[in-house]
Amino acid sequence: PAAFYSFSFAQNPKWTSFHPPGPEIVQYYHDVCQKYQITDKIQLNTDVEQCRWLEDEQVWEVTLRRLVAGMGDLGAKDRMKVVEEKGESAVYSDTEIVRAKVVISAVGGLVEPKGWPDDVPGYEDFKGPLFHSARWDQCVDFTNKNVVVVGTGCSSAQLVPRLPNAPYNAKSVTQLMRSPPWVVPSFPPPGGDEWWEKNSPTLMKFPGLPAALRFFIFAGAEWDFRLFGGSEWAAKHRKMYEDKMLGRVKKIVPEKYHEILTPNYGVGCKRRIFDKRWLESLNDPKIELTTQPLKRVKENSIIIGPGVTYPEYAHPEMPEREVPADVIVLANGFDTTKWLHPLKVVGKGGKDLVETMEERGGAQAYQGTAMDGFPNFFIIFGPNTATGHSSVVMASENMINYSLKFVKLILDGEATTVDVKHEAEVAYTADIQKSLKKTVWMSGGCSSWYYTKNGWNSTVYPYTQIDFYRRCLFPKWSDWNVAYTKKGLAKKRTRQAMRLLTFAILIIGVHRIRQSGLGIRDVKAHFQSLLQGVLAKAVQHWNLVKDQAASWYSS
Repeated sequence: PAAFYSFSFAQNPKWTSFHPPGPEIVQYYHDVCQKYQITDKIQLNTDVEQCRWLEDEQVWEVTLRRLVAGMGDLGAKDRMKVVEEKGESAVYSDTEIVRAKVVISAVGGLVEPKGWPDDVPGYEDFKGPLFHSARWDQCVDFTNKNVVVVGTGCSSAQLVPRLPNAPYNAKSVTQLMRSPPWVVPSFPPPGGDEWWEKNSPTLMKFPGLPAALRFFIFAGAEWDFRLFGGSEWAAKHRKMYEDKMLGRVKKIVPEKYHEILTPNYGVGCKRRIFDKRWLESLNDPKIELTTQPLKRVKENSIIIGPGVTYPEYAHPEMPEREVPADVIVLANGFDTTKWLHPLKVVGKGGKDLVETMEERGGAQAYQGTAMDGFPNFFIIFGPNTATGHSSVVMASENMINYSLKFVKLILDGEATTVDVKHEAEVAYTADIQKSLKKTVWMSGGCSSWYYTKNGWNSTVYPYTQIDFYRRCLFPKWSDWNVAYTKKGLAKKRTRQAMRLLTFAILIIGVHRIRQSGLGIRDVKAHFQSLLQGVLAKAVQHWNLVKDQAASWYSS
């Protein structure tokens, strides 16, 4: 729901629906930038090539490369391809080097789309448009075209139902699936879609309601976390949930799809599809879902089969066949194992950040945000920060607020550097990886983009979003090396003194209460009397407001 994929500090009461289309969400983010007057501080068409820590000067040296207009819409692989074919001048216009006390990487995880499958030949011969769903080509005319969609993830579940209908009006859609996802119903709006679209513009004007709705959705998402644990209780509830979801699927889709849409792994092991239209669309004769493997591509068609990829070893008799294709859309996900790619980060002693992660087993970061040896460098939505059941926007907000607690020290002149301790980072990562082994993500019987071939899960956070929020709200300062300035030390000592003074006052107060002969019951009675007085005042004020309102209405 859009309310959950918007910022807590900038709720939008004007969503046209509970699940609005992409352009409306994009416009929301544009509006937020304008509201907070940061649009002019964003440099587009700029590639950050490298960040290098200068130890002597205690700053980061950042190399920026300006891109030729239009090149920013391409992924790193596609830009490199243009460089190879046409030279650097076709991609880059100039280079600039800047210095900064703090660098925050917010490049995200789902950035670099996966390319064409290496084991499928012939795509160079294809005559029609071929592109990834994350690089959607608005110029392509789908009218009366045969479309092939490769993949059955969340993106494809949104685009496949739309392709045969206006404004695309495709002639046919063939969707290629290797194995089925778990498909669950999308979060329903209060009162249903029609009621919500009719009444939400008025309701959302009431102060506090947008925030309350967001919390309601958050609570529902947190309840889903019960499905991901490794306990018998979690397994029991997971099985109940799976049976319910399979029953729903079989009620909606044609019988011919029942077998291939029955997953052989636990729900949650892979990313779930929150569906509004995909299952229903499989009743459309223009849409075909198949698990026959893609073998090769021809000029105006693809070859699939023989046999199927799912169920494994089933239907070997199914023959190879040719499927007409005028347009091919890749919806095969992203390269999620290369964190910060293609950004190069060089910290203390000339150490490369990604190489350091790999030396320790795989992509990792303390609180998903920091690595030792890379001072004043913070990652937003870094390794092991996706919760698998909650909002990435909420998780990112938590990380931003966490990072700002350290950044503020530097910007206020209270510290020169902040750097997480090596032992803290190693211990944190060990706990994360150990805890993940007890979850469905690692023991659910599937292979997914959550982890690498060697079993290292660098994607998912093994606890609840509430737990992540708590950790971000209360940093463990003992896990950090903070190089305080004189100003910072003075403030730190003042805070310590105030805490000691508060504690001393509390001890003295308790001692005097005991000396006065007052017992716990006396203190409790005094507190109750005070509380009753406050409540009486509140009731009196409320009655006064009601009387004024009644008088206003009667007049």
